Amino acid sequence: MGLYPDIEPYDHGMLDVGDGNRVYWEVCGNPLGKPAVVLHGGPGSGCTPFARRYFDPDAYRVVLLDQRGSGRSTPHASDPATDMSVNTTPRLIADLELLRRHLGIERWLVWGASFGSVLGLRYAQTHPGRVSELVLTGLATGSRAEVALLTRGLGKIFPAAWRAFRDGVPEAERDGDLAAAYHRLLESPDPAVRAAAARSWTDWETAFLPAPPRSVPRYEDAVFRAGFARTVTHYFAHDHWLGGDEVVLRDAPSLAGIPGVMVQGSLDFGNLLGIPWRLAQAWPDSELILVEEAGHDAGARGIADELTAATDRFRPGAG
Repeated sequence: MGLYPDIEPYDHGMLDVGDGNRVYWEVCGNPLGKPAVVLHGGPGSGCTPFARRYFDPDAYRVVLLDQRGSGRSTPHASDPATDMSVNTTPRLIADLELLRRHLGIERWLVWGASFGSVLGLRYAQTHPGRVSELVLTGLATGSRAEVALLTRGLGKIFPAAWRAFRDGVPEAERDGDLAAAYHRLLESPDPAVRAAAARSWTDWETAFLPAPPRSVPRYEDAVFRAGFARTVTHYFAHDHWLGGDEVVLRDAPSLAGIPGVMVQGSLDFGNLLGIPWRLAQAWPDSELILVEEAGHDAGARGIADELTAATDRFRPGAG
């Protein structure tokens, strides 16, 4: 068991979703296969070719997209002129519905990683009739406690890296909401201020991964770094645009009837808040699979195997 071989899209395009935004999409696999959509993390990471490999290309029609402001979608969040007020979770959900209709899909399996799990869960809660199954990893729900853990709580585990992260904002803001403080810096009219904030934010992100700072290649791309940091802090500073705290967890019982598999690394720091277990208890048709000695990386050995096994389980005719 393992990942499927690399494949290339057989179709792709740019979808006008309104608000001056055009979203990149691609489709690969079997044109007559079971529809599935891949929701990347970040928010702001963009989709990657690797995500195509979680699906049997003979069985699935796999749709990938770059969410607003990321990847090949335009305008990109790295451009300070890009209006971020129209980059919100409800608009991302509306974009998914527009893309689904554009591709003539009735229902699809929703696959999401990290922020993609937040988006996938909320999409399924909003449009349950359009989701056949959910396959999620790097579980997140967009709650304030999760943001507080990532921006302050983990400082107790990585004190030196966190101190550098904290000191990247003005002294008067260091005891407050660090996500909001970085968000303000990343909206600065001064390009040097924006660049320094993006570097500091991504250095902190890599500090609590199993690798030294600046070891993630994509963070060495200044355009990616700027767009990613700006988008993440935009969402973190506004409760992920969910309309309140713990909304996804509150509405988890509404997922009844939608089968789901949650694959979680036992060493994922998100586990410190018990989010995967709370979801599993509240979502009647879900299964939580823990992968020992794995973290947040959806491509890690063990996690990737379980994610592929989950999509295999939901193939037409399986079981």
